Amino acid sequence: MLGFPGEKKVNMAFYRLLAQRQQHSFGLHEVACVGTEAHLSLCSLEFYRANDTTRCPGGAPVVVSCVAGPLYSMSSGQKKQQSKPQGEALVRLKGGAHPGEGRVEVLKAGTWGTVCDRKWDLQAASVVCRELGFGSAREALTGARMGQGMGAIHLSEVRCSGQESSLWKCPSKNITAEDCSHSQDAGVRCNLPYTGVDTKIRLSGGRSRHEGRVEVQIGGPGRLHWGLICGDDWGTLEAMVACRQLGLGYANHGLQETWYWDSGNITEVVMSGVRCTGMELSLDQCAHHGTHITCKRTGTRFTAGVICSETASDLLLHSALVQETAYIEDRPLHMLYCAAEENCLASSARLANWPYGHRRLLRFSSQIHNLGRADFRPKAGRHSWVWHECHGHYHSMDIFTHYDILTPNGTKVAEGHKASFCLEDTECQEDVSKRYECANFGEQGITVGCWDLYRHDIDCQWIDITDVKPGNYILQVVINPNFEVAESDFTNNAMKCNCKYDGHRIWVHNCHIGDAFSEEANRRFERYPGQTSNQVV
Repeated sequence: MLGFPGEKKVNMAFYRLLAQRQQHSFGLHEVACVGTEAHLSLCSLEFYRANDTTRCPGGAPVVVSCVAGPLYSMSSGQKKQQSKPQGEALVRLKGGAHPGEGRVEVLKAGTWGTVCDRKWDLQAASVVCRELGFGSAREALTGARMGQGMGAIHLSEVRCSGQESSLWKCPSKNITAEDCSHSQDAGVRCNLPYTGVDTKIRLSGGRSRHEGRVEVQIGGPGRLHWGLICGDDWGTLEAMVACRQLGLGYANHGLQETWYWDSGNITEVVMSGVRCTGMELSLDQCAHHGTHITCKRTGTRFTAGVICSETASDLLLHSALVQETAYIEDRPLHMLYCAAEENCLASSARLANWPYGHRRLLRFSSQIHNLGRADFRPKAGRHSWVWHECHGHYHSMDIFTHYDILTPNGTKVAEGHKASFCLEDTECQEDVSKRYECANFGEQGITVGCWDLYRHDIDCQWIDITDVKPGNYILQVVINPNFEVAESDFTNNAMKCNCKYDGHRIWVHNCHIGDAFSEEANRRFERYPGQTSNQVV
């Protein structure tokens, strides 16, 4: 029989593969899993004995092929695109310092809510992890260890076998507010695939492993080398990505100018123009300059640095209070001199006939909660706070909150802002003590489990709508709009409401945090190309 061309080579390759198979050293056999185990070691299996000579006769090594979850399937430099073949995600994680961990939140009737930790176990946690595209669960967390949520608690006493495709397919109990509190919010830590991104970044010169000048590795095989990142435009969002890539949690600070000791004599800037959304897994997934490096300031002193932390604050506005307290006031100009000094009025106020006449103000109360795992502290130290004689307190932040009136298509027609802020604990949960008070040059901040209340009758707690015409609008309030202070979650910093103004009265309704609704519900609400996070584009 005539052989086809190359038959000899094919046979030799076959025998070589067979020989390689025979050389394998097998450690396990008869592995039998039911599919609910969190780790392979929990399956029924047998070990080969040291003197066993059979070594899997006629068999071959087990081979698996894994599908990348949504978090790992995005390409470099692109915005994260989650694959949702069956529609919108029904579960998400919030408040985690690392990928694959956080407070479990589920979508019900278009609204996101938390899960009570009663009977919460590793099987239920593994269902969540697999539903999100991770591996099985490493840990099922109870007692709001990933921070407390706010709003609805949708599920309690979830009982999963571990084989369910979604947490919603597990038996559970519907609950009322009396059954569970947010101090019992459930969380997870998932087993993650190793990506190796942590080997392409390092810190140098810091006082601890959590801080230092950022160095990144670039180049191909045989040409790998370390370099620095230009400090131009480097900020909190970029630092958050760097700390995540390093496996060090959140960023306390993103430094554009560093004084760290240079231990490795690395002086070359190899990356510039870095702009991140804050959700990327590594800096090379952020937008940045290509081969042409541009840096306004030269020298290693003006390169990027970070200070990382395992915990961070998380501010959230009590949206229902805004809706309940909103009203219109016609305030005389002679009562607005202090506010004018802080630029809390519309620009047309400069042309008014002071002190005669009035400005029309939309007023409401702001109650800002810290639901994170670290106190919210102003970025600037006490030495740089500014005393405001008119209002009689120190300003610890230049801009703390933005208030905007938008048309349904996103056009801004009026705005207000906290040009500065006196941060303090107005009230706290029962088991939490106040730590911050503005009086007598006291320390400023918001303790975890406390909130700062800015009443509707305080100066600048308004939007000047004197020039706004009657119509339908959107009221938007954004906390920490410039990302001056790091938080574990920036997507919940914006609140939106529907507004109807007839020239005499205003109706404010449907107030909600930007990420509290489903995507479909937000689309119905917004009717304009905006984001549900801190910014409107």
